[in-house]
Amino acid sequence: MRQTVWVAFGASVLGLFVGILITQNGGTNDVQAQSLTQQRLADSDDAPTTPALAPVEYTAEEKVNFHVYDSVNRGVVHITTKSARTNSFLLFETPTEGAGSGSVLDKDGHLLTNYHVVRGAREIYVRLYNGEEYPAGVVGVDALNDVAVLKIEASANELHPILIGDSSKLRIGQRIHALGNPFGLERTYTVGIVSSLNRTLPTADRRTMKSIIQIDAALNQGNSGGPLLNSAGHLVGVNTAIASSIGENTGVGFAIPANTVKRVVAQLLRDGKIIRPDIGITRVYQVEQGLLIATIARGGPAEQAGLKGFKLVKIKTQRGPFVYEETRVDQSQADRIIAVDGQQVDSVDSFLTAVESHQPGEEVVVTVIRDGQRIDVKVTLGEE
Repeated sequence: MRQTVWVAFGASVLGLFVGILITQNGGTNDVQAQSLTQQRLADSDDAPTTPALAPVEYTAEEKVNFHVYDSVNRGVVHITTKSARTNSFLLFETPTEGAGSGSVLDKDGHLLTNYHVVRGAREIYVRLYNGEEYPAGVVGVDALNDVAVLKIEASANELHPILIGDSSKLRIGQRIHALGNPFGLERTYTVGIVSSLNRTLPTADRRTMKSIIQIDAALNQGNSGGPLLNSAGHLVGVNTAIASSIGENTGVGFAIPANTVKRVVAQLLRDGKIIRPDIGITRVYQVEQGLLIATIARGGPAEQAGLKGFKLVKIKTQRGPFVYEETRVDQSQADRIIAVDGQQVDSVDSFLTAVESHQPGEEVVVTVIRDGQRIDVKVTLGEE
C-alpha cells in the first residue's frame, strides 16, 4: 500500500516539476504540457486500454417494439380535465382536475378516449406529442361501453391517426403493447400479453361491459383511454381499468375491444349519440325464475304488443259509518319474462343485452309466463 501511495504522489511531483521547468523555459503553453503528459502515459506499461465496443444487435422482439412505438406514439394524446365538486354542507364548489389518455382517430381532429376520463368535466384540454395544447369539445359518449369521442381544432400536420384493427383476431398469449400517460408521464410504453378474453366489467349503473380484454401490461392512473396495440401497431382495444386494491398496477388490466369501439364511434360520429332500441318496459323485478314486469310505458312497444305489468286496484272498505277507498298494487296479472328470442334471461342486464342486440324497428320475441302458461309475444322495438 505504501508503495502505491508513493508512486501516485511521486508522479504528481514529477508532473509539477516538469510543468514548472517548462514554464520557466517560456513559450510552452498548457496544450503542449497536456500533450507531454498524454505521451508519457501512452509510453507507460500501465496505461489504461479501452476495449473496442461490439456493434449493438437488437433482437427480433426489440425491433417489433421499436416499430410499434415509432409508428404510433405521435398519435397518443394527453387529456386533462377541470370540473367542480359541490360541497353539500358548505354549498360551494371545489375545483377538481383529472387526467387520462387518448388516441387520434382522424385528420379532422377526432379523438378516442374513455367516457369516465371526461365525465362531469367543464373544461377539457388535449396535449399532442409536440407539446401543443388545445381545448376539446365532446362529440358524443356511450356511458354503457365507457367510450367518448372528442374533437380539437388542430392542423392536419399535427394529427397522426392510429389505425383501428380487428379485436376478434386476438388470442390468449398474444403479445400486446400499451401506450398512455400514467401519472402524467407522457407516452409511456409497456408490453405484455393477452391474459384472457371475454371478461365482464361492472358499470356505474349496474350494467356490465362484455367481451373485455384482460392483459398483464402495466397500467396505472392516467392510462385510461390510451390505445392497446397489436404487433402491427393497430389499435385492438382501449385501456380502461385495472384490478387493484391499492389503485396501482398489479398485473391485471382491462381494455374495451376494438370491434366494440368501431361500432360505437361510427354512430357517435354520425349521430352524436348512441341510439338504442326501446322495448317500453320501464321497471322489472328480478324473481326466482325470470323478471316480473312492474311498469310499462304508456303507448310504448310493450303495451302495444299486449305485455302486462302491475295493476293499480281501488278497494273500498267500510269502518263504521265511514267508507274508505285505498289503492293497492295487484301483481297477480303481471307477465313474467323468461326469454328473449329464445335466449333465457335471468337478470336485468341479460334482458337489456338481448334487446340491445337489435336495432329500433326490429322485432323481438319475448317469452313470458302468464296465468301459468308460456306465451310468445312479438314486440316491435322503438327508439330509446
